[in-house]
Amino acid sequence: MTRRIPLFIAITAIIAMALVGCASAAVTDTTNEKTISVSGSGNVIGTPDRAQVTFAVSTENSDVKVAQQANALQMTSVIDALVAYGIPKDALKTTGYTIYPVYEDTKTPFGQKVRTYQVSNTLTVTLHDVNKTGDVIDIAVANGINQAQSIQFLLSDAQAQVLRTQALTNAVTRARADADTIATALGTTILDVKSAETSGGYTPVLFQNYQADSVMMKSAGAATPIQTGDITVTAQVSVTYRIR
Repeated sequence: MTRRIPLFIAITAIIAMALVGCASAAVTDTTNEKTISVSGSGNVIGTPDRAQVTFAVSTENSDVKVAQQANALQMTSVIDALVAYGIPKDALKTTGYTIYPVYEDTKTPFGQKVRTYQVSNTLTVTLHDVNKTGDVIDIAVANGINQAQSIQFLLSDAQAQVLRTQALTNAVTRARADADTIATALGTTILDVKSAETSGGYTPVLFQNYQADSVMMKSAGAATPIQTGDITVTAQVSVTYRIR
């Protein structure tokens, strides 16, 4: 009886291997289909409807507390002036605060000596009306801002979605046109879509380090002109069509 057990195990293993082979063959048969894979892109140009202006108050003093207090007074003056102009408080956000020592150029046997302390407080203002960008810069400079860092023009979520929809529609239309051309040349017919993948987005318009001396800007007396430029929203699509 014990001699029959190995024979039984061997027969069972052979049957199992045969079943696995049938399953693999079935999978191979189901994937034996004809397809056309194409890609398309679409671009839509839009006008920014959001702006973010980032600037800072920088103060310096040999006494770090004095530098801090002076900085706080100047930044408070800036914020109060912007709120009085009509900018909501929730559109004002502190995005940086640093204190660091400035050392003497010469070294002593005990190391470098601290000459002064610089305190910098960075504020970012988000605007829903891009036409106010120049006014906001002028008001901020007139009330204590002395470092200008960046202006960024963006799209609101609603505007970005509208433009992306248009860009995707253009991309899909171009992809389908290419697929139809290929199918006609091959003498085949497109049945349906097997898969589709999309990507894309946009790059904000960014101006960095627009620095100028605050006294010169105040004495100039002219409003700061700001041009928003255009934003290009792009979309790419890759589509696989079943054909016969």
